[in-house]
Amino acid sequence: MDILKEIRETAKEHGERIAIKSEEESLTYAQLEEYSDRLAVWLQQNMPDSKTPVVVYGHKNPYMVVCFLACVKAGRGYCPQDISIPMIRVIDTIESVKPDVVFVLEGKLELSEIQTVNLAELKTILEKTTNVYEERWNNKPEDVHYIIFTSGSTGKPKGVQITTDCLNHYLDWSVTLVKANEQEEPLFFLNQAPFSFDLSVMDLYTSLACGGTLVTMNKQTQKDYGKMFSFFQQEKLNVWVSTPSFADMCLVDRNFSEQLLPELQTFLFCGETLTTSTVERLMERFPKARIINTYGPTESTVAVTNVEITKELLEENVKEGKSLPVGHEKPGTWIEIWDENHQIKEDGEVGEIVIIGDTVSIGYYQREDLTKKSFFTCEREGKTYRGYHTGDAGYKKDGQLFYNGRIDLQVKLHGYRIEIEDIENNMMRLPQISHAVVIPNVKDGKVKSLTAFVTGKEKEASKTEFSRQIKEELKTFLPAYMIPKKILPIDSIPMNNHGKVDRKYLGGLLA
Repeated sequence: MDILKEIRETAKEHGERIAIKSEEESLTYAQLEEYSDRLAVWLQQNMPDSKTPVVVYGHKNPYMVVCFLACVKAGRGYCPQDISIPMIRVIDTIESVKPDVVFVLEGKLELSEIQTVNLAELKTILEKTTNVYEERWNNKPEDVHYIIFTSGSTGKPKGVQITTDCLNHYLDWSVTLVKANEQEEPLFFLNQAPFSFDLSVMDLYTSLACGGTLVTMNKQTQKDYGKMFSFFQQEKLNVWVSTPSFADMCLVDRNFSEQLLPELQTFLFCGETLTTSTVERLMERFPKARIINTYGPTESTVAVTNVEITKELLEENVKEGKSLPVGHEKPGTWIEIWDENHQIKEDGEVGEIVIIGDTVSIGYYQREDLTKKSFFTCEREGKTYRGYHTGDAGYKKDGQLFYNGRIDLQVKLHGYRIEIEDIENNMMRLPQISHAVVIPNVKDGKVKSLTAFVTGKEKEASKTEFSRQIKEELKTFLPAYMIPKKILPIDSIPMNNHGKVDRKYLGGLLA
């Protein structure tokens, strides 16, 4: 698939169809194509020799997608940043990317030495720039399409580079998950995740590749049950893309059912463990909808496995006391379970999940050290492919992959991949904390929350006030989803016989 060609064809045949719909404004396919062409021309005219990625800052604004496509057409990747990300991390990202221009479509960014373009200025550019359509533009399959920054163990995020080729191979597969061969009417996709989170690639680009409509929900609506359910009632939705945790939150209300979303056809989950409890409730409330479980890290372009959770599969796994599978690998991908010596494990044996295939990233942006540590190349079926060490534990049984959590200190919480050491390093930036150890609270194989054990000065504050103050100060350095739910002061950090932090002991205190 060529995603730019698919969008152009839809714009020619169905130009009036809504491509992206937010709660404030919408863009048709004709507008999306025309505007991204014009902005690509502007980028080429003003920065003709640059291949530096462009940072796009905002929150689910349809014009962010105009910027995304324009950057790619001009032969440059883009790096999305959401307004919910703490400013200090946004600045860290900008300093890493060193862009020529930053599109600031919401909020404010004060950047002294980098050109910024706000939404009003962007619309003026689109009005004044002459559209010169270039059949091939400047992008090549091996060029970086986007860079998404994920949590890093050093306390600074690392940028995962996904090429256009990776994305196109992913879309060849992802459209088959939601669109039947006889499907003629356009599909309406829910966009729950911000564009800075790679789960959004699943809904945004799969929707565009299908000629569908992306329906975005802003963070104010997501925080208010009344507004959110009113949103669901007003919008036609066929494909639900989210983390299981978001569905769990909705399922708390009995009104979340087929009566609220009568045209919903497919639940598409990614980002964290899908539990049997979630599936049972969804099947009860939405008896006609398919439930598809997927798996994959950002480094392999969103997801690489899928399985439809049927009643038979659910009953079989409940009966055997197993977690739900995450499925078979997509075409062009090999999922292997390796031991510490890089030998493939036998069927049913737990080891590290290793991904090899045509959607594996080319590595971390300007971090050769981290790239060499996690990525490699190897031969499969006479061709050379990139491979990635996920750090995830798992096993395969009869071709199905089962996810068994993390090998290292990385967790998934509410769909976000978090390096535990990232939180710990940022907590120790606070003067009142000398040491911090973060422990995940796990239930039914799923991380429910984070607890931090800390040593340092409590001053005169009570433990409750101390915890509140720490959480407030952490907002400067960490997004909300990375701030521990509980912060517990202790006299000293326990060590094991190897002289390392005894995380097992601290975990036992949470039981």
